[in-house]
Amino acid sequence: MAPQAEHVEDIPFTKQMRKATRDIHSVSDALINAKLGIALSDNAVWAEGLLVFYDVFAYLESALDRLGDSLVGELDVPGMRRRAAFEADLAHYLGADWRLRHAPRPAVQRYLDHLADLERDEPHLLMAYIYHLYMGLLSGGQVLRAKRRLLHRVLGGSADAPGNAVTDYGAHTIRQLKTRLAAAMNAAADQLDDVTRRQLIDESREVFVRNNEIVATVRGAEQVLLRRLGTAALLLLLLAALYWLLLR
Repeated sequence: MAPQAEHVEDIPFTKQMRKATRDIHSVSDALINAKLGIALSDNAVWAEGLLVFYDVFAYLESALDRLGDSLVGELDVPGMRRRAAFEADLAHYLGADWRLRHAPRPAVQRYLDHLADLERDEPHLLMAYIYHLYMGLLSGGQVLRAKRRLLHRVLGGSADAPGNAVTDYGAHTIRQLKTRLAAAMNAAADQLDDVTRRQLIDESREVFVRNNEIVATVRGAEQVLLRRLGTAALLLLLLAALYWLLLR
């Protein structure tokens, strides 16, 4: 006897969100790897990546304060917040006075305006941003952290060099935080009507669209890549010349 198909209502809401965003999420991962993967050995590009996301995380944490007594506040998992960590890392890379020189770039401002519109009109939809952005730091962010630590060791530096606070959760384990955030999202979704749940899934796709827009503004990655390609090309030319001389 063939197994019965699983009804949508029986599937955890976080799994429904993941399935609905799989394609755009893959595009987002590729873009982040293309931009921030280069930043593994270039602190200026890494700081750029932090800077474009800082304002978004800062807004979401302010919204969690304002909406703390609502359903949105249930996603405020202890140990999850990252604003202070972003600020510590940005001060390390850009100097203690970085805020005096900082203004959100246009793509980031459009993102913030959209979040403000949601908070005013459909605050429950902010949960899509809270869930995906914080889960992203707990997943892909940890992969980038591990690669940077490994590269620092290979280059003779310390794996625990300053400037990596945003991916350091201290005594809170990654598994615990991910489990608690997913449970909070599923519990909140259970209290929403079908229309709002559908809107949350649709807004989940918008999260990655807007993330891609701001990641695309990260500056310096192309220059770093060109420098590396130039160095590699020069090395190949030298090896070819040496090989030619040995054959003479």
